[in-house]
This record gives sequence, structure tokens and C-alpha cells, in this order.
Amino acid sequence: MPSKIIYSQRVFTNGTLRESSVYIQDGIIADVFAGKMQLPDVEFVDYGNHVVFPGVVDAHVHINEPGRTEWEGFDSATKAAAKGGITTLVDMPLNSSPVTIDATSFDQKIKASHNQRHVHCGFWGGLVPSNADDISPLIQKGVLGLKAFLTPSGIDEFPHLNKEELKHGLAQLKGTGLPLLAHCELDSEHEGINAFKNNPYSYEHFLRSRPKSWENNAIRQMIDLCREFKTPIHIVHLSSAEVLPDILRAKEAGLPLTVETCPHYLFFNAEHIPDNDTRYKCTPPIRERENNEQLWQALESGLIDFVASDHSPAPETIKEVKSGNLWEAWGGIVGGQCLLTATWTKAKQRGISIELLAQWLCENPANFIGFNKSKGKIEKGYDADIIVWDPEIKYEMRKESLCCKNTCSPYVGEILFGEIVSTYCKGISVVNNGEFDEMGKGDVLLYTT
Repeated sequence: MPSKIIYSQRVFTNGTLRESSVYIQDGIIADVFAGKMQLPDVEFVDYGNHVVFPGVVDAHVHINEPGRTEWEGFDSATKAAAKGGITTLVDMPLNSSPVTIDATSFDQKIKASHNQRHVHCGFWGGLVPSNADDISPLIQKGVLGLKAFLTPSGIDEFPHLNKEELKHGLAQLKGTGLPLLAHCELDSEHEGINAFKNNPYSYEHFLRSRPKSWENNAIRQMIDLCREFKTPIHIVHLSSAEVLPDILRAKEAGLPLTVETCPHYLFFNAEHIPDNDTRYKCTPPIRERENNEQLWQALESGLIDFVASDHSPAPETIKEVKSGNLWEAWGGIVGGQCLLTATWTKAKQRGISIELLAQWLCENPANFIGFNKSKGKIEKGYDADIIVWDPEIKYEMRKESLCCKNTCSPYVGEILFGEIVSTYCKGISVVNNGEFDEMGKGDVLLYTT
């Protein structure tokens, strides 16, 4: 691979923006020079005043291949990722068919991704009742951790676990360093469920049907298990702010607990979500403005570790786009391509610096997935996973701009800040001045002891 130097007046390196030249050899950052540096016989790319930034790491993506490629696939999902400035993503185990719960299904997923990985891809394995007593085959294959549900997942082949089954899984994870990722809702019967069933087009009734208490109780259970097993536990897509004091106490006690939230919980508020619009349906749900303001505060303070997209598309028929029936609609947000721009848009409005953005979207998720020594930073010795973007550009998101397979996204029609100019994966130009360039060369990221 030819060497190159990427120059800009605004390179994010060593925690700040500065004029720098990034020297890339064999896909690795060989050095970062202050100012403008050119070398003989080395390609020099001058990006002027555009921001040169570490590639975004999205730790929560549902690709659905093999088996449900009409929902999403590796080709479309990783194209969308590259166009959104994401250079590394980690795929969830439940929406593909077969679900990724054993060595055979893991191999099938890797095979399905061949020549279709336009960015780097890691994989979470699934923890379900049928494998809770023996997860070693998945660990040996190289999954980056295991995902479990405490409530029905919506996929019959991926059932949720009770507390004892969770304990079996955690006992096997102990000592590996791998995290257990938990979808935290503990459902229980209440009058709001029937009220929603009788008012299936009402967002307010949908919201009331999945109360914060479901989420709070599940997270408290996982904190108790984290305390018991001292095994890393990760709370995915935090939506309820009521449980933030519990999370704070757990972290202050030194428990290995991490937490993510998602851009849709930071960008949208329940008060402004219309009825009959299923694009906003996800679980746990997008909550009220006051709740979401507390999520922002927790993110800014570092209590929430990072932001992930939870990109989870479905065909418009399954999403009930035409009918607007929230009761019947699949719950999932189309938002992978908007992870950076949606988060930045609201952060910019709050006067938040680009330095914090790099922690939330690059450095911290890279640490979480176990690649803190190679991804998430523009520093000597790191992979040359680099994006170039203009954070000042303002535009309306349009359906035709989205590269994912199903584009019924709540971000369509929203005004966003930030345009991706170029995306590099290990120095390979995947997106060049807004157009796709060299494709299908993303790595498979595996856990190694």
C-alpha cells in the first residue's frame, strides 16, 4: 500500500485540534507531524480547513445478514457507515437468521460478510437459554462479548434469560475480560399495555406501555450481578434517566459497569413525536424532554460512557409505515449513518466541544470493544482509520442520501450539521470527496487472548 500524508489545519490529535500532517505507512499512522510536512515520493493530500478526525466506532448495529437481508445487509450497512464517518462497527447477534449463538452460526455470518465489509466489523455473540451453560465456542471464535435480553427480543430464536440463566453466563465470562451487554427491561403486566393496544396509533400510549420502571428494575438487577460476579457488564441504549443515581453509585464503588445511550434519545423528545409515525418506535422508547436533558448531563459528566446508533432497520411493511400502527410496528431506529451528525448537531447547539465528541464516538467505544491500542485516536502506531468532515455545513437529511437498505428514518427531514468528505479505513480510501472509492476491504475484528 503506497504511503501518504493527510494534512489539515484542523487535525484532532492528542486531545485537541491543531495543524498537523498525518503520515500513513502500510495502513498504520507512522507519525503525526506538527504543521505542514511533505516528503519526497509520498502522496500528499491537503484537506485545508476540514476537520481530520478519528474514525467513528459504532458498537451497536443490527445488520441482519444472513437470513434477513431484505431488512439490512453487510453491503448496505457498511456503505452507510462509511458515508456517516464510521470506520468500525460491531454487529448484534439477534436479527440475522440463524442468530449468532454458536460456532456454526458465527462462521456463517463471517462468510456472509466476505467482500461486503466496506468498514471494519466486529461481532457480538448471543447469550440465550440454550447456550447459557456453554459459551466457550463463541469465545474461541473471537466474539467481542455477549448480548442478552431481559425481556422478549422480538425474535423467537433469540429468547430472553431469567436471572439464574444470566448467572450461568456470567460465571463463564468471569476472567475472560469480555463484557455482557444487556437489553435492560423487566416487563410486567400493567394497565398501560391494554390502553396502548386499544390506542395503537398513539405515541403517548406506546410510551406509557414501557415505563421507566421496567428499565430501572432491569438495570438495578444487572448492577447487583455486576457486584456479585465482578464481570464487565454493559447497559445498552440507556433511555431512563431515573436510574442514573444507581449507575453513579455502582461506578463510584469501582464496579466494571459501562453504559451507552443513543442519538435518538438525545435528538428527539416524546413531546414532539407525532402519532401514526412508526419511524420513532424503538425499545426502550424515546422519552420526555426533561428525562433526555438528564441523559445529556450524564453524557457530559462522563457517567454515560459513549453513544452508539442501535441502527435497527426493517422493511416499511414490517415497520407499518403506511398504517402508522405502533402496536404492530417493528421497534427499531434507522440511524447508523446519522450517528456522528445527529449527535454533533445537538452537541453543537449545547456549546459542547468537538473534544468531547471524540471521546463519545471514537476513543471510549474503541476502549469498550477492546481495541484501545489501535482505534479511536489519531496517534502514532494506531490504525489509519480516519475521517475528514466539515462540522459547520448545515443541510436537510433526505431519504436518497441514506445508503442503508430501508430508509424510513426519523432523521429524514431534520436539519443536521456536519458533512463527511472522506473516510479512510487503514489508509484505504473508502469515501473520497463524498463518493465511494475502494470497497470491500474492511477487516474482521476478533477477540484474542
